[in-house]
Order: sequence, then structure tokens, then C-alpha cells
Amino acid sequence: TSTGVCAVTGEIRIVGVDGGDLPAGGGGEIWYKGPIVVRGYWNKPEATAETFIDGWVKTGDLGKMDEEGFLYIVDRAKDMLIRGGENIYCVEVENALYDHPAVMDAAVIGRPHLTLGEEPLAVVHLKPGAAVTSEELRHHCAQKIAAFKVPVDVVFWPETLPRNANGKIVKKELKAKLGSSPAQPSPPERGE
Repeated sequence: TSTGVCAVTGEIRIVGVDGGDLPAGGGGEIWYKGPIVVRGYWNKPEATAETFIDGWVKTGDLGKMDEEGFLYIVDRAKDMLIRGGENIYCVEVENALYDHPAVMDAAVIGRPHLTLGEEPLAVVHLKPGAAVTSEELRHHCAQKIAAFKVPVDVVFWPETLPRNANGKIVKKELKAKLGSSPAQPSPPERGE
């Protein structure tokens, strides 16, 4: 499950939210330094200042490195939710959903919550002829991941989830269509 070790011409750091390097096994943002790193973005000094620091590029990927130097990518920083101070990696929840035999397509997005900050909301498209309830999917996830990571709701999407030209699910579009209000309507009882 590792992406391997760093190329001999480069360096990798795992950086915590405080900006300091994390020890082996600690999860944080992956920073890379080496000859393939560009100096910055063309005509975007603000974005360059945010992303490039003393020759290091902040990749936006979250990961950890073991004692032998093997790198493990966990998720994208933008795809991580923070629920009441606990990190939820969307890909972990999505993998639990994909493990259900009725699920064809799945995405997890953050839904605003007044006291917890945000909470996980699952959006799924079911396989043809499959039917499952929101509660059944939530129970399925609860068998595989920690309770605080289980989606609070499941929205059944009538078609394949929106994707970009590279085939990646466009979560911004899902959020826009579902709205960003903490009070969401209940999903249908059974997916169709």
C-alpha cells in the first residue's frame, strides 16, 4: 500500500499543522524538494507564496512515512473533514461504501454542523437493480470504520456522479447541488 521511497534526487517531509516535521508514522501534509520542483506559478505570486517555501512544494496530499522511509498517501488535504476536532479522510469512508455490493459510485463531502464544524455526508449511486436504505449503508460503514467517521446521512444520486475530464468525481458540483446548509432534507428511504 506504500507509494515507495523517495527518489534519490529528492527529499520528502511530513509536516504537521504547526509547520513542524512529524516523526515516522505521524500523519500530515507531504512536502517535496528536488530538481523537478518548479519555482512557482506563472504570474500568481500569492499562490506561489502559499505553495512554495524555501524550495519545498506543499503537495496538498496527506500522508505518513514509516521508519524505513516508505511513503503512504492517505488522502488529499482538501478531501479531509474535521468533525469536532477529529480528522476524517474521505477516501477511507468512500472505500467502506464501495465495499457494499449495491454501491456503484460514492463520494463523501462535508456538511456544515453548528457545533462540530462539519460532518460526513455520503452521496451514492447504486448499481442497476440494487436497493439499499441509508440506515443499511450507515450500518455497513460502522462495521468497517470508527463511529465518528460514519456518514450522518446518505443521499442517493439518480445517475453516475459528476466527473471531470480525468474521471475524478467533482465534489464541488455535488456540494453546490446539495447546498451548504446544516439542515439538509432527509434522503429517500430506499435508493432507486
